Amino acid sequence: MGIFQIEGGHQLKGEIKPQGAKNEALQILCAVLLTPEKVVINNIPNIRDVNKLIDILSNLGVKIQKLGNGKYSFKSDELNLDYLESEQFKNEGSGLRGSIMIVGPLLGRYGKGYIPRPGGDKIGRRRLDTHFEGFIKLGAEFRYNKEERFYGVEAINGLKGTYMLLEEASVTGTANILMAAVFAKGTTTIYNAACEPYLQQLCKMLISMGAKIDGVGSNLLRVHGVESLKGCEHTVLPDMIEIGSWIGLAAMTKSELTIKNVSWDNLGLIPVTFNKLGIKIEKKEDDIYIPSHKSGYEVASFIDGSIMNISDAPWPGFTPDLLSIMLVVATQAKGSVLIHQKMFESRLFFVDKLIDMGAKIILCDPHRATVIGHNFESQLKATTMTSPDIRAGISLLIAALSAKGTSTIHNIEQIDRGYEEIDVRLRKIGAKITRLD
Repeated sequence: MGIFQIEGGHQLKGEIKPQGAKNEALQILCAVLLTPEKVVINNIPNIRDVNKLIDILSNLGVKIQKLGNGKYSFKSDELNLDYLESEQFKNEGSGLRGSIMIVGPLLGRYGKGYIPRPGGDKIGRRRLDTHFEGFIKLGAEFRYNKEERFYGVEAINGLKGTYMLLEEASVTGTANILMAAVFAKGTTTIYNAACEPYLQQLCKMLISMGAKIDGVGSNLLRVHGVESLKGCEHTVLPDMIEIGSWIGLAAMTKSELTIKNVSWDNLGLIPVTFNKLGIKIEKKEDDIYIPSHKSGYEVASFIDGSIMNISDAPWPGFTPDLLSIMLVVATQAKGSVLIHQKMFESRLFFVDKLIDMGAKIILCDPHRATVIGHNFESQLKATTMTSPDIRAGISLLIAALSAKGTSTIHNIEQIDRGYEEIDVRLRKIGAKITRLD
């Protein structure tokens, strides 16, 4: 396993460009299975999770060409569906949660789709019920092998459009059902659909391929089935989670940073939520400029004077993927804040590492933590820690870059799953970070 050694306490300076969005790329890559024609995708991030999915597609028979940095072409005209029931696929598919989204396209186009129970972050229970309940409502038959933990759906007579009210606004669940429904006969109505920018991007890509979808950007989607889809070219948005990570990094290290080409229209509540912690963010065309917070930053209060509460919610609420960053940034704020992680029950269990570094945090329960900020009067101390998942890993890295002394982070493969060449990019703006085997 890899290790990062970080010499903290240094101010950073310069420009950094966000990578392509991981969560969008995983959806878009699965959508190439919907057509036998060529699909070209730009701005694909070079990260572990995305590269694993590209390998799975290649083994499934998709013809893949790298056309440039982050630019690939895909052609799914001769797929090997036997691969889906092989031991190789059971091993490869189980290591990546995003692999679940190949089921919808395959079910819609070929009438069958299989997947081993997918892995991913250890952040609590992440049920797949929404995916398979949607497929069943479209007319598919479901089966599950408990011994092999292997799922399957089949629709011998094809899929039929229907109305469905999703139990939860699952992003991957909505994407999966949507990709199956584009080939269903008649009209499919999906209510309580996820409407994140990345889901909107998937809808726009499908429409450019010939799909008929109404309600893009809302939680009520109507899909009118078509016989086939054509090829297209699509560009992945910048990663809003990485953008939020760089904002937090700038604040914690009192650095002056410019984040380039952020797609402001798709950031939602991210700038506003950082403002609640007192972080100044300036919009310069499509860039974000964060001035050096030399005098620190102060947590705001609610109108009635009560303690600030920052919590996550489905879009257009604040994304759960940035709550770990907010928690770390709050450790050096002036004032106190309650961080409420509503959507995953194990995502706050990394705070013991921050407490070891000297942070004042009270873990109230698996979902809530109260942070009493230091106001930079007491610097975090370097320590040795292990990254439990992608978002906790980047949060610990930010804490280490602000801390006094040299920290060591183990299991950095978790960070590499979501952040492209992060050590190389951070060194370019002045970070003292070394990757060791």
